[in-house]
Amino acid sequence: MRPPLSYLNIVDDVTRECLAAIPDTSISGRRVTRELTTLIDGRGKPQMIVSDNGTEFTSNAILRWSKEHQVEWHYITPGKPMQNGYIESFNGRMRDELLNESLFLDLEQARKIVTAWVADYNTRRPHSSLGYSTPAAYADRLTATGHPAPLHEGSACWPVAHTAPMGVSTAEALIVDG
Repeated sequence: MRPPLSYLNIVDDVTRECLAAIPDTSISGRRVTRELTTLIDGRGKPQMIVSDNGTEFTSNAILRWSKEHQVEWHYITPGKPMQNGYIESFNGRMRDELLNESLFLDLEQARKIVTAWVADYNTRRPHSSLGYSTPAAYADRLTATGHPAPLHEGSACWPVAHTAPMGVSTAEALIVDG
């Protein structure tokens, strides 16, 4: 019997781009920090990351990484997924369109299929909230207008959080979910 897969999804709040969708047998806080470090090395550092309170996001590895990289980490209120609406929407779409419809024979196959689905999501699917542009096209348009958004391959370097929970300004953020 194959072990169930876990997924780490990272979505840019501004462009709606899926910056990472990582399937694995388990995802630890250390794994999250490695993936985030890789992302900021290529795309720039956000001021804030918003996530749920999963154990991988509340670990000492995340707390240390956040402090070392000077990235504010905001946790949504437990039981309030609407505070992280973009990632929840993305996760629902991924679950409905891909995960519920696919039987992965092994981890390598899952990685290939998820990668292809994310490429399609980012480059071929218009979003009404982006003026019917794809996330990649929207990010490119932000760059062309001089907005301080994408650094590399169309991702915004400082995305904005969906909602500002009490006590938090509408600072720039990435949203993360595992």
